[in-house]
Amino acid sequence: MTNTMSIKDRVLKALERVRPYLQSDGGDIEFVDISDDMTVKVKLTGACHGCPYSLQTLKAGVEQAIMKEVPEIKRVISA
Repeated sequence: MTNTMSIKDRVLKALERVRPYLQSDGGDIEFVDISDDMTVKVKLTGACHGCPYSLQTLKAGVEQAIMKEVPEIKRVISA
């Protein structure tokens, strides 16, 4: 469990790094969960929720930032 917490802490740290970019466009991001197969679930909120570019933001921005910070993570999906 300790290992999972350290991974979660690192994911949260990566989310804090991308959060200002999302907030500058009127959006935000919430951490939801990490599954056993190392998939991170997040929720885009505010202007990001339902935005036509939200999938691109999720994959190109958020997923890349998390995977750079936490190489154990396999993918990032929207909850």
